[in-house]
Amino acid sequence: MQPSAPQYAERLTAPRSWWAITALVGVSGALVLLPLGTLASLGGLIAASALAGALVSSYGSARIRVVSGSLVAGEARIPVSALGDAQVLDAQEARAWRSYKADPRAFMLLRSYIPTAVRIEVTDPADPTPYVYLSTRDPKALVAALEGVRTA
Repeated sequence: MQPSAPQYAERLTAPRSWWAITALVGVSGALVLLPLGTLASLGGLIAASALAGALVSSYGSARIRVVSGSLVAGEARIPVSALGDAQVLDAQEARAWRSYKADPRAFMLLRSYIPTAVRIEVTDPADPTPYVYLSTRDPKALVAALEGVRTA
């Protein structure tokens, strides 16, 4: 495997139901402008669909990768050497860590529509962040990739 090839890569895409809602927003835009005529209604359909689609796509474009000895989560890039133990969180434990157990200093890349997550301790003494919380559909694979980089 090449050193720069990602050992783990995931995109936290929005669920299909959100895309259905995007279509309904487009229809709503068309209906609002229907009294102004067919052309205005078509313009409302296109504009509302494009805006809603851009918002859903933007929110669902967050990525998690383990590449070149680093964990890249959203805009954060953390060397694996600065990370400690990684804990796989099931749906119930993930909900607890993103609500009442959450530390406001933690880095959290969370998506409420993804029930499972990984919690990774930050061991760098210069970093005030106590842990990293990442929503992921495959937490075991993410932890395995981190362990693989750590032992390599």
